[in-house]
Amino acid sequence: MSQNVIFGINGPVVTVKNAKDFSMQEMVYVGNQRLVGEVIGITAQKTIIQVYEVTTGLKPGEPVFPTGSPMSVILGPGILDNIFDGIERPLKDIERQSGAFIDRGVTSDLLANDRFWEVTVAVKAGDTVTPGQIYATCPETQIITHKCLIHPSLSGEIIEAKPDGQYKITDVIAKLKDKKGNVHELSLFQKWPIRVPRPVSLRKPSVTPLITGQRVIDTLLPVAKGGTAAIPGGFGTGKTMTQHQFAKWCDADIIVYVGCGERGNEMSQVLEEFTNLIDPKSSRPLTDRTTLIANTSNMPVAAREASIFTGITLAEYYRDMGYHVAIMADSTSRWAEALREISGRLEEMPAEEGFPAYLPSRISEFYERAGYMQTLGGQEGSITIIGAVSPQGSDFSEPVTQNTKRFTRCFLTLDKSLAYARHYPAINWITSYSEYVSDLEPWFAKNVDPKFIKRRSDISNLLQEEDKLMEIVKLIGSDVLPDEQKLVIEIARVIRVGFLQQNAYHKDDTYVPLKKQFKMMNCIIRLYKKSKQLILASIPLSKISETGLFDRLIRMKYDIPNDRTELLDELEKDIDRAMNEIVSSVGGINP
Repeated sequence: MSQNVIFGINGPVVTVKNAKDFSMQEMVYVGNQRLVGEVIGITAQKTIIQVYEVTTGLKPGEPVFPTGSPMSVILGPGILDNIFDGIERPLKDIERQSGAFIDRGVTSDLLANDRFWEVTVAVKAGDTVTPGQIYATCPETQIITHKCLIHPSLSGEIIEAKPDGQYKITDVIAKLKDKKGNVHELSLFQKWPIRVPRPVSLRKPSVTPLITGQRVIDTLLPVAKGGTAAIPGGFGTGKTMTQHQFAKWCDADIIVYVGCGERGNEMSQVLEEFTNLIDPKSSRPLTDRTTLIANTSNMPVAAREASIFTGITLAEYYRDMGYHVAIMADSTSRWAEALREISGRLEEMPAEEGFPAYLPSRISEFYERAGYMQTLGGQEGSITIIGAVSPQGSDFSEPVTQNTKRFTRCFLTLDKSLAYARHYPAINWITSYSEYVSDLEPWFAKNVDPKFIKRRSDISNLLQEEDKLMEIVKLIGSDVLPDEQKLVIEIARVIRVGFLQQNAYHKDDTYVPLKKQFKMMNCIIRLYKKSKQLILASIPLSKISETGLFDRLIRMKYDIPNDRTELLDELEKDIDRAMNEIVSSVGGINP
């Protein structure tokens, strides 16, 4: 029996008096039911523990057991195509034990110990190995190969290696002798503390876009692989839907989806949809390259705080294998609320709106673990973080949104009026921004077209100009505007409805390749320039509108299939022909 016993209980916060056995951030078991907890504060008089399970029924005097190790996750095959809670307990196994609701103190192997994997051993006796080197591989799913890596703290000589075959994750695959002569057994898994970033060899600049097939993102507000993006928006603006589109269509190899403090019905909808989604690249279920961490709003608040770090640690593990990982955090506001609740129970001095003073540093700890890296094993991998923010009342001046803005380089603001007008994605192109445009310009010039960024600037400038003109229109109406300014408003309508708005249920519009996006921009800008020339030659805008070109360009996203982009070149020629006919009919100049 442990000599350390509970002295006080305040919600998820438990105190132990006069304990000398605990260390900071150590994982502990609390009470007779051995609830999982973590040490978050130590003084000479007391030790403070946050418990990751419901503390109802705990009593003073119950024992607290130290483990001697920090709060960690198990990293190995079996993570993908699985659903975990905030501390990596597999929810499918727990459901089989305790039903639809998680019992307190329920235990389960974090990864299945009884499952056999078809392992290919990549080392042999006598080999010298270094941190991050691959020593075994196995097919984790039909589209992802799991690579077992030498622990970052280990190096030395392989003194024994098993033959290829079927093994459980706990089986010893090889033995390694380090420089001190100590022998270490290498199995298919390793443990890693969730609050410690996994080391890398080199952080590289993020110069490759994360291609999503969503025009407003890829063209106007691009996100880089290894970058960070925030999606703030009020209730009903489509944060989860936007992250779904990211998860389904972005060209990342692995998706880690963290449902942090979301409503239970919304999280169950996510789980059902992800189970039924088909990966467009492999035609396999999307879950073959996805892992889900579900921590709903009725689950213990402390586990919500840990779930973000659990998710990013899993992402780092796959990054170290050389994969490009995208992690969706939905939503970091609920995570910050968990920090606020625990901070209040610890009686810490509150800062703005009751959040703890260390809120900015915690947010930065999370987002700084993104990046495009050269791994210890010499491969390239990346983690892209897309975090949803749920400001109360759509108030973007509140602390979580403002501090997230400090640590992310892409800000995709969701607009309530756009969402209610059924314009999706409801990303406001005026208040949103991306700082990756200049970094990604060489990539777009090389892989799409040298004029891609120029066309993007043209589109963006027209939208900015329309925004200014609409202030005038609201005051005095559009009839008093000259035709040149009416043209800007009409072209901006084509951009908004025909280019920025997308239909997730249309086979050619749910995902649009970059080549088609560029040619669509070409058509829009060509129509604008040709129309402007005619207007400057005193030809009225009404004459140009009669051609039906504006509506035709709005429909081009549906009318022209993704694999027939040459039809957009024909559309440009049709624009030229229509303009020449107008000129001929009025006997004017040749535009």
